[in-house]
Formats: sequence, structure tokens, C-alpha cells
Amino acid sequence: MFLIIVGILVIVAGFVLAKTESPVQAYTGTIRVVGFLILLLGLGLASVKQIEPGDVGVQKLFGKVNSNILESGLNVINPLVEVVTFDVRTQNYTMSGVHDEGEKMGDDAIRVLSADGLEVIIDLTVLYKVIPTEAPRILKEIGTDYRNTIVRPICRTKIRDNAVYYDAVALYSSKRDEFQSRIFKTIESDFKGRGLILEQLLVRNITLPASVKSAIESKINAEQEAQKMTFVLQKEKQEAERKRVEAQGIADYQTILSTGLSDKQLQYEMIKAIATSPNAKLIIMDSKRNPSIIVDGK
Repeated sequence: MFLIIVGILVIVAGFVLAKTESPVQAYTGTIRVVGFLILLLGLGLASVKQIEPGDVGVQKLFGKVNSNILESGLNVINPLVEVVTFDVRTQNYTMSGVHDEGEKMGDDAIRVLSADGLEVIIDLTVLYKVIPTEAPRILKEIGTDYRNTIVRPICRTKIRDNAVYYDAVALYSSKRDEFQSRIFKTIESDFKGRGLILEQLLVRNITLPASVKSAIESKINAEQEAQKMTFVLQKEKQEAERKRVEAQGIADYQTILSTGLSDKQLQYEMIKAIATSPNAKLIIMDSKRNPSIIVDGK
């Protein structure tokens, strides 16, 4: 556009100088030719628009938006058209309580009220992208700042609207996935109606009030102590069962010995005891039927 304006000015200057008596009057023809060349060069450059990969272009002429988008690459357009580019790749928007982590400076976490009236703080990241064919409509109805016009307010509002169905402890533990799925569906439908695709919704952190957090920690500690005591009791019970079985076995053995001990078995027990004695040297066992002698061979 700049070269077009320069070319027009040079041409006008050539015609003006041609009607005046000046030293450059003889060169006004050349000036006009140069002006025409600059004008043609400007028109040629303005008629070609390069769109970067991952972007689409929307044409706007005198306030009217063209519904046909420009794909990535070189495109031939009307030189008077203004092209507005839209990023159609995946984008993210983070609202966090950590300083400098989100899109806004300072604490930008979402504060919601749960079903039991407690304030819960939620950190959220939204992954979304622009539907390429909807870029002209977004430009007409929303503008280029759709992040602050659509993404941010819809996400914060829908999270607050859905958090009231859950208790604070449920949001923190058992109902977290259900809550995330619920707000995803509601935000997804709103985004789609405005030309955006919601790809993923990440509930990154849920912070409970200090009193509730302390109560949960106490409950967890109590459950852990109860589990530990259950383990100890089971171990003691197993040990008691082992001792009972051992005692029963000893009692059964003694009963067998007292009721059915024969002479041969008694001799066998004596021999076994003597064989393990370090002091045994020569032993004579006198029996009416089977006298025997055991000599230590050491």
C-alpha cells in the first residue's frame, strides 16, 4: 500500500511540474513514468499475500468481511484488501494462583462456592483452537481478542455454575473426574457455537480451605493407624495359631509315647541319645533277648 501511495504522488507531481516553468519541466515525462512503475510495483506486491503455516487469512475491504478464507502459502488478492490472520493451531489459556504462571499477572485462580458453602480455589488450563472456516464470523462477531472475550469468561462462569453441585471434599477427591467431564461438556458446546473447538480441559489443582484440609489429613492419619493396628492384630493372631498348633503337636507326641512305647522303641531312643553324646566310650546294653555292645569308634 505504501508503494501505491508513493507512485500516485510521483505521478501527480509529474503532471503538476509539467504545467509550471521550472528546470525540471523537461524531465516531467520521466517522473511520470517512474511514478507509473512505482505504482505498478506497489499493486503487484499488494496483490500477493503470504499466509504462514498454522494461520488462515480473513479479507476485509472497507469494513466488509469476505467469507472466503486464505490458506497458508501465497494468495493473490485485491490490492486494496486488508488481511487479518488467525492462528488455527492448538492454543492454551491458563488461570492459576501461582504468580506469572497464568495469562494474567498475579493470582488468577478461579474461586468457587461448593454445595456445602465452602470456597474452593481451582487452577485451570484450557486447550482450544479456532475452526478455520469460522474465522470470518469470529472477526465480524467477536474480533481478534477472542481469548479475553470468549475463552476466559465462559470458562470461569461455567466452572462456578457447576461447582455448586458438589461438596468441597468430593471436588477434591472422589468427584474430581466427574466434575472435569461435566464442565468440559458445557464449555465445549458454548465454544462450538462461537467458532472454537475445545480440545482438553485440565483441572490442575483444587485448593480447599485450611480447616477442611486439616480435617481430611486427620482422617487419613486415623485410617492409616487403623490399618496398621489391623495388620498387628492379624500378625498376633497368626503367631498365636502357630503356637497352638505347635503345642498340640507336642501334646500328641507325648500321648503317643505314653501309650505305645515298646522296648525296642525305648532301646532306639537310648541309642540315638548315646550316639550324640560326646562322653560315650563303651556301652554294654544287657537285654534278656538281645544283648548288644556299642563301642565308640572315635
